[in-house]
Amino acid sequence: MGIRAIVVDTAGTTTDLSFIKDTLFPYSAKALPDFLKENQHNVLVENCICDVRDIALEPDASLERVTEILQQWVAEDRKATPLKTLQGLIWKQGYAQGEFTGHIYPDFIQAIDGIKQQNMRIYSFSSGSAEAQKLLFAHSDGGDLTPKFDGHFDTRTGNKLFKQAYCNIINTISLAPKQVLFISDVVEELKAAEEAGMRTLQMVRSDDQRTGSHKQITSFAELTF
Repeated sequence: MGIRAIVVDTAGTTTDLSFIKDTLFPYSAKALPDFLKENQHNVLVENCICDVRDIALEPDASLERVTEILQQWVAEDRKATPLKTLQGLIWKQGYAQGEFTGHIYPDFIQAIDGIKQQNMRIYSFSSGSAEAQKLLFAHSDGGDLTPKFDGHFDTRTGNKLFKQAYCNIINTISLAPKQVLFISDVVEELKAAEEAGMRTLQMVRSDDQRTGSHKQITSFAELTF
């Protein structure tokens, strides 16, 4: 049964981890206070604020306290959905204002056309929101890559470390598990995808990642079908 869809992780696979940690995260942490003050009555932002209070078990938390909680979550790299949603909204402003462009490894940019020419679908799966993923690929170093993608999955699909998330993806895209290839640098994610029946490849961008039993590649240029 041939591969008909590829699901790619973002940070560490299509995108340098340092861009996420050294550019995007600090930008969102710095912008959070003013962004929340200016947009607190926006329905989506208001819902995120309520969700933060619920998750933190602080139903009466002030806006300032909510900001503190969110900034702490940024520092901890918490995968909380309200944080990821707010980060996506903040990064949208940053991209629009030309504060940065989305780092994408050149080998992925070069490989994506070849993948599409073989009539394969391409999806991304990240702990960052689907909106943030679209922004990353829309404002990438290689131009707007979003037309190449067939969809984006985030924490609403499930936790990347658990089998159920990958079962949900398989159900959503309506393919047999073995028709789907998942590529990530994180062994635990690959294990969960494998348990769901997907094929897997580990992306190894540095030598210290060479662990686990999954087949490894160091570049999307090494993809063969």
